[in-house]
Amino acid sequence: MSASPAAAAATAPHSPERTSGLLPALGAYIMWGFLPLYLLLVRSVPPVEFVGWRIIWTLPLCLAILALRRQLPELRAALARPRSLLALMASAALIGINWFVYIWAIMAGEVYATSIGYYLNPLLNVLLGTLLLGEQLSRWQWLAVAIAAAAVALLAAGAATSLWISLSLSLTFALYGLVRKQVAVGALAGLTIESTLLAIPAAAVVGWYALSPTGSAFGHDWWMSILIIFSGVATAVPLLLFAIAARRMDYSTLGFIQYLAPTIVFILGLTVFRQPLAPAKLASFMLIWLAVAIFVADLWRRRRA
Repeated sequence: MSASPAAAAATAPHSPERTSGLLPALGAYIMWGFLPLYLLLVRSVPPVEFVGWRIIWTLPLCLAILALRRQLPELRAALARPRSLLALMASAALIGINWFVYIWAIMAGEVYATSIGYYLNPLLNVLLGTLLLGEQLSRWQWLAVAIAAAAVALLAAGAATSLWISLSLSLTFALYGLVRKQVAVGALAGLTIESTLLAIPAAAVVGWYALSPTGSAFGHDWWMSILIIFSGVATAVPLLLFAIAARRMDYSTLGFIQYLAPTIVFILGLTVFRQPLAPAKLASFMLIWLAVAIFVADLWRRRRA
């Protein structure tokens, strides 16, 4: 069970309860940052089939972790609420699209586009909170959003072919977070239900590949089969670490750490994937880094205040 907002607010900023969330947060974002290296190993698997296997192997692992953490009652309670189920159906569709676009983009070599998408995501979260939830932006946050919009316009002018990837990733994940914000279900229980809802179409996809002339990527080679099974671990473990971190530390502090993942992806694009950095993308990155710096500085200023 997570701590109540009152209990969280009463915890001192540098108490062990807050600082103990740092390692899980770093673990989650480092795993998400290095995920492209894992996808490089399974690049021979068609992206649609891989997403299907990812869903199938995530579900049993989530159920096992829920059982170990004694959170199955939370799962049953969520399943008994029709409104929660409807919201989780929407979030399942959004996260399924997000997974497919990300996996396809990495396998297609569009590494920088995915990095830009997840740099944009927190800024888009703030904008959606203002437009849909009535939240207020500070002047500095508006400036950060405006600079990020200029970066998107620059991409549209000079790198339009990959712009849809960045916008799809940032928009689907921002909307996913918005939907999940409205549902009183924990991160792990929510992922379990989402995986359950997606399991039938996932099984249909992997079944179709199994019956196709080329056959399924799973079951022919033991090493590739192990890598496919590992997709469940790569999905559930960082989310569990993130859930622990979110419960133990300030969300604003967690917001600083979230930029670690797209930064790692950007460095991997330069070093491992050796993707050429076109002038439009470089200029866009520079604008986004400026927007992120303003956004983080404002968060830090308000946190200290």
